[in-house]
Amino acid sequence: PSNASILIEGESGTGKELVAKSIHYNSLRKNKPLIAVNCSAFAETLLESELFGHEKGAFTGAVAMKKGRFEMSDQGSLFLDEIGELPISLQVKLLRVLQEKTIERVGGTLSIPVDFRLIAATNKNLENEVKKGSFREDLYYRLNVVKAVIPPLRDRSEDIPLLIRHFINKF
Repeated sequence: PSNASILIEGESGTGKELVAKSIHYNSLRKNKPLIAVNCSAFAETLLESELFGHEKGAFTGAVAMKKGRFEMSDQGSLFLDEIGELPISLQVKLLRVLQEKTIERVGGTLSIPVDFRLIAATNKNLENEVKKGSFREDLYYRLNVVKAVIPPLRDRSEDIPLLIRHFINKF
């Protein structure tokens, strides 16, 4: 029932997104949207627009105002997958959103309040990324309020029969 930010760490394919969905749908925000963004799927400039939205005319091709994922997740949860791939320039902006709970759309000047629970996931060890200087330490501590480490399937063989049953029933 907490609103605390959650950091989910685990190798690719361990089910981090399923854990994020489980967290959301067992929270007080379960009847509100869960918005997911894969941070590695967008170029930096596109990712900024996806997260923050943009105003009409903010850049070539911005023919209408568009809400970003922060606004879309208002009252719900925002799941940032592959947070370790977030460029430093967007890490700074994300940190500000987490501190201020407001956003500005690209090309806009209006501060828009947002209320969301952040769930982030990564296959990287963010502590090591902080030491290397590729991830901001202050953002790491803002994300790492509650940490869930998902072990790979090879370390939890007791789950294999459950998965086999699930896929047999599904297919």
